[in-house]
Amino acid sequence: MSHSVTLIPGDGIGPEIAAAARQVLEATGVGFEWHVVDAGEGVMATYGTPLPDHVLESIRRDRVALKGPITTPIGEGFRSVNVALRQALGLYANVRPAHSMKGLDTRYENVDLVIVRENTEDLYAGIEHMVGRDAAESIKIITREASERIARYAFEYAIANGRHKVTAVHKANIMKLSDGLFLESCRTVAAAYEGRGIEFEDRIVDNMCMQLVQKPERYDVLVLPNLYGDIISDLAAGLVGGLGVAPGANIGADAAVFEPVHGSAPKYAGLDKANPTAIILSGALMLRHLGETAAAKRVEDAVREVIAAGRTTTYDLGGTAGTAAFGEAVAANVAANVTEARAAR
Repeated sequence: MSHSVTLIPGDGIGPEIAAAARQVLEATGVGFEWHVVDAGEGVMATYGTPLPDHVLESIRRDRVALKGPITTPIGEGFRSVNVALRQALGLYANVRPAHSMKGLDTRYENVDLVIVRENTEDLYAGIEHMVGRDAAESIKIITREASERIARYAFEYAIANGRHKVTAVHKANIMKLSDGLFLESCRTVAAAYEGRGIEFEDRIVDNMCMQLVQKPERYDVLVLPNLYGDIISDLAAGLVGGLGVAPGANIGADAAVFEPVHGSAPKYAGLDKANPTAIILSGALMLRHLGETAAAKRVEDAVREVIAAGRTTTYDLGGTAGTAAFGEAVAANVAANVTEARAAR
């Protein structure tokens, strides 16, 4: 069976790391029909927008996309393409696993967290305006519907993936209405899952940051509103080696977009230096979403083995290999495992 997938290479280092990920995914033997479309700064002159309609149409048609990083201007220019994609396609759940890997120089071992972040509202809804000349106001929107939906997703994810605990993260002690509604919604959903083997608890967000630095092993699946989820997911990535090894998924009822969460690093574009681990692991999340579980595990295992061996890693992982060489090493490992599995049948 062949899967139709929209591929958005992105800009900066995006095309290089996307090519490495494509090579690895094709090495699994899974069939892909790639529909390559461009978004970001490079298409502004042609389409007048960083997110042309045909990009959204392609994702709606395929229902699945793999996306490289896209530059977002700071303080001016167009809004984030990532945020626009999530809102246009209803990608309400952002899923960010953070797993320790041998071979990475980190302060922690055996970290195994999954951050489930509500993706459509909160301050990231982008409802803001100037109040006179010298003040700006952003509006924080939290709804019961979106909060209960993301809480249900977190519990269903925990059950489907053999996890044992869901922790709701909030600031309801201060924002008693908005974050209070989020917490109330999570508690309502948790009550419906009693007896399903999933423990539920809640933590105030600042305390959660401290807890994750002191004792991350106590936590499992975290469910959060949009802004806190963005911050905590980067913190969790820092526990396991940084954004360069952090995959991401954005899931909706009708489409899913898989992407690394690091920036486009334009100063490294074309230098064959960027680490493609995050987008390769995002591709593995995509394989799981497509039901290709065995292929996903081969990709994840291959990444871990190549990093642990340390012979073909990029400069940020302590090696001297380029983007293409790292991708080729992971792809070769995957292909060897596929051949081995077929021979064992």
